[in-house]
Amino acid sequence: MPPNFAAMNQPQAPFKIADNLYYVGASDVTSYLIVTRDGYILLDGGFEQTAPMILDHIRTLGFDPKKVKYLLNSHAHFDHAGGLAALKAATGAQFIASARDAGILAAGGHDDFALHDTGLFAPIKPDRIVADGEAVTLGGVSITAHITAGHTKGCTTWTLPVTMDGKAEDALFLCSLTVLPNFRLLGDPNYPDQAADFEKSFAMLRGLTCDVFLSSHGSFFDMKGKAAKLAAGAKPNPFIDPQGCRAFFARAEATFDKRLAACKADPACGKNEDRP
Repeated sequence: MPPNFAAMNQPQAPFKIADNLYYVGASDVTSYLIVTRDGYILLDGGFEQTAPMILDHIRTLGFDPKKVKYLLNSHAHFDHAGGLAALKAATGAQFIASARDAGILAAGGHDDFALHDTGLFAPIKPDRIVADGEAVTLGGVSITAHITAGHTKGCTTWTLPVTMDGKAEDALFLCSLTVLPNFRLLGDPNYPDQAADFEKSFAMLRGLTCDVFLSSHGSFFDMKGKAAKLAAGAKPNPFIDPQGCRAFFARAEATFDKRLAACKADPACGKNEDRP
């Protein structure tokens, strides 16, 4: 694993975020365990090398990985989908993903519109396709999918009602709004509607409640800093951060707008970064 990716996959002690929500991921690539009376829901699998860490974290918290009933994904990139096949094999969970990412997941990253064959991972075919606005329900707990495409064609943001310090909050697990260097945004025959998808996603996210800001990368929401404050007994729970959530969306949209303007001015935008 290259050093920049290895840095995202360093050990991170698991911890409780809300009454039934736990962090079980690595130092930056995230994974979340949702506990219900009828079993567990696991969101994201990190890199291939992250899967054993996630399983160990679940056990460390006192839970049995075999009770994971549903396995979810934010998007079909190797740093979030790489461990899914191993996690499915270890848990026997049903794998659920969006329609537009399903093909790339089943192909193990082959023919990705931007990464091409440079971000391969163990293939995993979804057992169930989830649509925009559709909920996955287990043991009286429902987590809802919102297709926020752009970073991938089926990038999925999830929302979940949680209880923190006795109060109901809405947690939002952002997929990603990152515009990678080789994204062309306009005129890509492999993803001609990418810019329009990003714009739809920003509009959708502005309409969602985001009391508890979480995401596919811990660096997006200062996971380490908030975890340290939580461990020190900070009140209210530092993961309650609607202002930080909105600020992140605004920064991401400003970055996108700047890149889109550059691509409109230069049709070669992104091509020089393309990897065959």
